[in-house]
Amino acid sequence: MSMLRRCTFVLIVFLAIVCSYALFGREQKARGMDSYLVYVGTYTGPQSKGIYAFRFTESSGKATPLDLVGETSNPSFVAVDAAGKHLYAVNEIGDYQGQKSGGVSAFEIDKESGKLKFLNEVASHGAGPCYVALDKTGTYVLVANYDGGSVAVFSILQDGRLGEASSVVQHEGHGLDKERQEGPHAHEIELSRDNRFAIASDLGLDKLLVYEFDAAKGSLKEKKTASGEVPPGAGPRHFVFHPNGKFVYALNEMGGSITQFSFNGKTGALQSLKTVSSLPTDFKGKNDSAEIEVHPSGKFLYASNRGPDNIAVFAIDGAKGSLTLVEDISTKGKTPRNFAIDPSGRYLFAANQESNNVVVFRIDPSSGRLTPTGQVLEVPSPVCVRFVTAN
Repeated sequence: MSMLRRCTFVLIVFLAIVCSYALFGREQKARGMDSYLVYVGTYTGPQSKGIYAFRFTESSGKATPLDLVGETSNPSFVAVDAAGKHLYAVNEIGDYQGQKSGGVSAFEIDKESGKLKFLNEVASHGAGPCYVALDKTGTYVLVANYDGGSVAVFSILQDGRLGEASSVVQHEGHGLDKERQEGPHAHEIELSRDNRFAIASDLGLDKLLVYEFDAAKGSLKEKKTASGEVPPGAGPRHFVFHPNGKFVYALNEMGGSITQFSFNGKTGALQSLKTVSSLPTDFKGKNDSAEIEVHPSGKFLYASNRGPDNIAVFAIDGAKGSLTLVEDISTKGKTPRNFAIDPSGRYLFAANQESNNVVVFRIDPSSGRLTPTGQVLEVPSPVCVRFVTAN
């Protein structure tokens, strides 16, 4: 075969591959592969009745309302299993059937309608549950009880319902602030990427506590020497792992700051590296910082603040994990709580609790900067946003 024929053959094969990928991409979109259900947990009351949903198409960037899809009490935080079949919500209350506890509810997802079918509810083993997560195997649900100052693990039964608690750990102690840190206040619990360690942030103790997680038994065993501490009185609320697994970033609600930790994947140990402000330099008022997320690329970090009603955008140093402020941007609403980045990494949905809306932003892939798309989704008292692939 001559050189010209070889080149022609290679070109034809290359074009065939490109065309096949293009066709595959079109088929994906035709089948709704870029379509998501967006679930929003809320605080219930005169306006809200439970969990609301939207259908979001990533290619167009448009979201359409599906309204109320699951009625339940104070589903402030929700989590979805990897298959997108079941949704779990905390019921942030202080009295569960006469107990000083909140509840945890399980739902089955109908991907056609977005509706949630109630399966069951169990006691959370602590008042005021405020966060829910699943382990990496999808076998257990983990819950942080803020008022009760405890964390708990629940087995997931074959049909998606919740079983009884397999582990409950009561935190002990107090922090510097006599009013807000008079006792433990567990605020989040999440698993490491390899499912070996569970980390729980406690606002009342100024600590991130580390537990060995036994996925066979659903049990937690504290590793006291591995815990990480934030500055006294800072009050850690939420935290996030960097995609590389080497760093953890904790957002301090009371301190208006972010503490960077190194994370030892072998031992689970956290070591504090640096704390930086999450607030604008000229901000002087009262603030409670709320949510923190790292972009899927690992290049950017986002943190919301309920004083200036903004999101702080930081660039992350790939080697050191250190943070450099890029911008502070208004969430176009009042009292931003949780926010979520869509699976493509192109959009950020910010839940503004007191202005009853979720505002959609476009993410610049090179700088991480946020630009409002103009979409403002009406939701009563929104707190938490979660994405689910729609097919």
